Amino acid sequence: AESIGVAMRQGIFQSRGLMRRSSTVLFLILAAGNLVWLSAISSSHVWAQESAKPMVHQYEYRVVQSYPHDRQAFTQGLVYEAGVLYEGTGLYGRSTLVKRDLKTGQALKTTHLARNHFGEGITIFGEKIIQLTWRNKVGFVYRKDTFTLLKEFTYPTEGWGLTHDGQRLIYSDGTATLRFLDPNTFAQTGRIEVRNEGRPVRGLNELEYIEGQVFANVWPTDEIVAIDPKTGQVVGCLDLSTLYPRPDNSEEVLNGIAWIPESKRLLVTGKLWPRVYEIELIDRRTGESQQ
Repeated sequence: AESIGVAMRQGIFQSRGLMRRSSTVLFLILAAGNLVWLSAISSSHVWAQESAKPMVHQYEYRVVQSYPHDRQAFTQGLVYEAGVLYEGTGLYGRSTLVKRDLKTGQALKTTHLARNHFGEGITIFGEKIIQLTWRNKVGFVYRKDTFTLLKEFTYPTEGWGLTHDGQRLIYSDGTATLRFLDPNTFAQTGRIEVRNEGRPVRGLNELEYIEGQVFANVWPTDEIVAIDPKTGQVVGCLDLSTLYPRPDNSEEVLNGIAWIPESKRLLVTGKLWPRVYEIELIDRRTGESQQ
């Protein structure tokens, strides 16, 4: 009887050991399954985040031709229309609004700002030209044909670049923010922060609205970024550092973007540059011209 009891106790202990080992194996299997599941979820989440990021096109350029530019012009705004360049220039006591022949660089019409105004970005809206100033927080509206001053308006920040999308004025203030104004009342109707892969793009300067995107000089660099105005996301970058080599810490920074709709090419220049360059954009990834 005693031997039977011993055998039964050994059997019970073995069964319990087997159950413990089985439980341990089952636990490890379940834990491994959970890890695989969590890894899959995490990977799909990361993939979803990455796939949601907008593609940022990297552009190269080809110089088609260049034109003379006034070496005394501290370019702050540039617009092309029908073979003519309209240029807003800066510096206290030297700020102007100028109409130029593109091919010769000759000034066809000029108006001077008051000495206490530092001129900034310009845009053509219908039959009017609108010009910002830097720190005065005052803008001017002119007749396009005569440069007659029609009115003044105010805005809440510094003024840097200016363009429009046909419905709203869009301006920059040197930060990463683009602001939208009603073109009739000049009341602010919205704003958006510009980001490149999640990082704010500060120093937004001269602007040009081109086929649904806002192109912006980034001060004080040689870079132009293309921005989706609906989201604020950068969707394209253009490095122009080899276009006009300049000394370090020079005031002669890239600033000035104008669009030629007939050829779908850009006109670019800089502060105190001797030339205006007509360039063709080329997508670095595909090698295709952006015409």
